[in-house]
Amino acid sequence: MGTTTPPRTLAEALRARDDESLAGLLRARPDLLSPVPGDITQLATRAGTRASVVRALERLDRFALQAAEALAVAPDPAPYETLLGLLTGDGQDDGEQRDDEGAAITEALPGALGTLREQALVWGDDDRLRLVRTARELLSPSPQHPSPTGLGPTVAEATAGMSPGRLQEILAAAGLPATHDPVSAVAALTGLFTDRARMGELLDTAPMEALAVLDRLVWGPPYGEVTPNPAPPVKWLRDRGLLLPVSTRTVVLPREAALHLRAGRAHRTPEPRPPVVTAVAERDPQAVDSAAAGQAFLAVSTVEELLKHWNGGGPAVLRAGGLSVRELRKTATALDVQEPVAAFWVELAYAAGLLASDGEADERYAPTPASDEWLELPAQERWVSLATAWLTATRTSGLVGGQDAKGRALSALGPDLDRSAAPEVRHRVLALLDALPAGTAPDPESVLARLRWERPLRGAAATEGTTDLRSRIALWTLNESELLGITGRGALAGQTRALLTEGPAKAAGMLAPLLPEPLDHVLLQADLTAVAPGPLERPLADMLGTLADVESKGGATVYRFTPGSVRRALDAGQTAADLHAFLATHSRTPVPQPLSYLIDDVARRHGHLRIGAASSYVRCDDEAVLGEILADKRSAALRLRRIAPTVLAARADPASLLDGLREMGYAPAAESADGDVLITRAGAHRTPPRSAPAPVPEGPPVPDTTLLGAAVRAIRAGDNAATVVKAQPDTGPAAPPGALPRTTPAETLVTVQAAAMTGSAVWIGYVNAEGAASQRVIAPVRVEGGYVTAYDHTADEIRTYPLHRITGVAELAE
Repeated sequence: MGTTTPPRTLAEALRARDDESLAGLLRARPDLLSPVPGDITQLATRAGTRASVVRALERLDRFALQAAEALAVAPDPAPYETLLGLLTGDGQDDGEQRDDEGAAITEALPGALGTLREQALVWGDDDRLRLVRTARELLSPSPQHPSPTGLGPTVAEATAGMSPGRLQEILAAAGLPATHDPVSAVAALTGLFTDRARMGELLDTAPMEALAVLDRLVWGPPYGEVTPNPAPPVKWLRDRGLLLPVSTRTVVLPREAALHLRAGRAHRTPEPRPPVVTAVAERDPQAVDSAAAGQAFLAVSTVEELLKHWNGGGPAVLRAGGLSVRELRKTATALDVQEPVAAFWVELAYAAGLLASDGEADERYAPTPASDEWLELPAQERWVSLATAWLTATRTSGLVGGQDAKGRALSALGPDLDRSAAPEVRHRVLALLDALPAGTAPDPESVLARLRWERPLRGAAATEGTTDLRSRIALWTLNESELLGITGRGALAGQTRALLTEGPAKAAGMLAPLLPEPLDHVLLQADLTAVAPGPLERPLADMLGTLADVESKGGATVYRFTPGSVRRALDAGQTAADLHAFLATHSRTPVPQPLSYLIDDVARRHGHLRIGAASSYVRCDDEAVLGEILADKRSAALRLRRIAPTVLAARADPASLLDGLREMGYAPAAESADGDVLITRAGAHRTPPRSAPAPVPEGPPVPDTTLLGAAVRAIRAGDNAATVVKAQPDTGPAAPPGALPRTTPAETLVTVQAAAMTGSAVWIGYVNAEGAASQRVIAPVRVEGGYVTAYDHTADEIRTYPLHRITGVAELAE
């Protein structure tokens, strides 16, 4: 019975994998596919590059990373038992809690090691586990980059360059026999530190102050500063090699000594199991769905109000891009929300493709043509489109108000708000909520703890307790979910579960019965207000929003009629008769007499003055009115002068003249060059067709099954071409490994013709039009007209090659 030779390199380990395992590697590390490696050797080389390894380490969960860190301080190669011992300890401080932890580590380690192997960070069998060299360099301790385990260098590394005399002095102080060479001295000292019994005897003789020094260094950092004349406890440790010099003022606790003091553990707190997401409340699922539906309706209404507020042309775009602080504050006031919440709604509408800049010279933000289509959708479908856009958007409104790396303020709708991790974090947070029983609201801190276990911080951020970006995005996700109606009272809504698992149509169907039915009536009050006891049908809401101003919102919306609001309706082309008929049709209460008087009074004065372009002019059949305007001191800024008994000319433009006279209490109407009254309709300004901003991906996209299959076949074919055994020529020296075959044109033609007749494969060297040389294994099918048509095993497809570009051909060995 034969035995399997263990792989000697990562390339050999990858070559021994099946296609499914290779596809798993490429799926876990998609950066290896850009471009597709030519063969297994190229794949292994790319998998060991620093950038790729760093990206892979950053995507490990905490226990898999701890296993990799333990391998980084273990001998290379290390048996599985050594790795397990570094994680569980040597059993010298066992207790019931340590036994439970050891059992959990023993159970979880095969899975963590499987993850490391799948991602080609670890290779070899259980007797010879090897961490990829680049990963070992990144995770190994050094003075510049301390190990995440807090361990220092080995005795051999710390004593490199130490004089033989000094080594002998350390051996004598530690009670070890003298040796004849430095290598033996280092081995003797290492043997002492790794022998639990002898090391215990040595430490039993240590002063208490010396043990206190070791306690401060044992869990890291292992480096300490000393003076030229150290205190007796430090001198005692230094004399016996328990502290070894790194420089004239720095000493280090060697790794073997630290592991003894740690009872063999590489980590103070191994975390084999992910933290459990705990609940803070358990609520009725129906109440949760209803609360989320109410918030979803409010979200849709808020976005509608934002679009209406910017309908005629929104705020100007800053020169550097984005919305000014003043304009964001005005938008927040109009929406009756705080500024961070207003930034969220603005960014959400932008991500959904409902808002954009118009791209004109005086660039402003405005609704897009897609917003008109969105407004025609049922409320549940509008919510689904907003939720879907939020789930996939990389723009992060929580950053608004902060600063970028150069200290510049980050503004809403501005650049530098994309964070590629945002969609993944949102989906992961919602997945954790989805795993809880229906109606369960999670503890936010437990959610953050789980996310940090799944993607732990590395380096300085981990040791300093920095609040990382992923944690901040997770907190923003919880807050934004409540605003958007993704959650209700902190728990995931049923319609959101459907959106995540069954798609938009199912979610819209579940949400529709929970939304309030739009009303077709209002209640008119004698104090010139109208009460909408619920959401209104769109035509009614649009008309009432033009005729009256919103005074208060809530379960019922209160509208107030004012001379300005009535004039706004008249400017939009309505007549007094139209307004009376509208109110009579849609009011469940009689139209109050004061409201009728208000409409008639404003309509009687509306259009009595006419404004045109002279720069601008005012004309009126009543000469006394024009005289009254000229006599009013408030008209001085308009610089009016009478040019006819019924006409005044102005230096101001028509729009400014309209606004100025309205502020003076008049109700002028604009007219065209033909003298017709111009009807001013709100919301006429739209941007050109704009698509929603594309999310910024976090690294290369995850390849689909089709791409993975094609990539694996191409890598296998290229590897076959690179490693296939070629027949040696009958005469002449053998070609060096990797060299292209060289034959004369006549020999090339004869060999490929023979291969086409016999259906055999041959090995060729080929130089393409760009001059790039490659080796290929082909099975010729037809040879004619200076071309050979063949099945290319390297590319896994039929190709045609010019014979003059083939450098040579060789038969394959049997």
